[in-house]
Amino acid sequence: MTTTYPADLRWYIVHTYTGQEDMVKRNLDLRRQSLGMDDRIARVEVPAEDEITRNKGERTKQRRKLFPGYILVQMVMDDEAWFLVRNTTGVTGFISAEEEGGDRPRPVPLDDREVDDILDRVASGEPRAVIGMVHGDTVRISEGPFADMLGRVEEVDEHRGQVTVLISVFGRETPVELDFTQVEKA
Repeated sequence: MTTTYPADLRWYIVHTYTGQEDMVKRNLDLRRQSLGMDDRIARVEVPAEDEITRNKGERTKQRRKLFPGYILVQMVMDDEAWFLVRNTTGVTGFISAEEEGGDRPRPVPLDDREVDDILDRVASGEPRAVIGMVHGDTVRISEGPFADMLGRVEEVDEHRGQVTVLISVFGRETPVELDFTQVEKA
């Protein structure tokens, strides 16, 4: 999905204090609305996704920010909008490039495709599996027909949330493809 944004309305990366991204988003949204700058600061996003991890045999789901310490702001870059964003509590600055002879670094806009990729990833709503295992790790299968068997991780596919484990069946190593939630480190 490719979205075309007006030429003067671009996405910028704003650096914040880590852990204060949501507070900065709230403050920036309130300030832009109260000052009537919705036409110049269109959107503020804190890209985050759900992660599923396995902790002591239990699945846990938690929200993780994709870029801790950073938010995305879609805005028209003029002095007034720059000043409003830059002077919002919790903001430390823009991701910028030095400009020769300029009095301040110039914020660098993101490419529309980069923003679309980030926002599509967030909008998909699919939790990402955090596997925490690598090739060669010894694991115990916790669910399914091979429960309580030990095996060795042969392959990890983080995109599908699966691992291939070699287990001994009738004296032969047999590859078994399992969901990451069906195994735990031995």
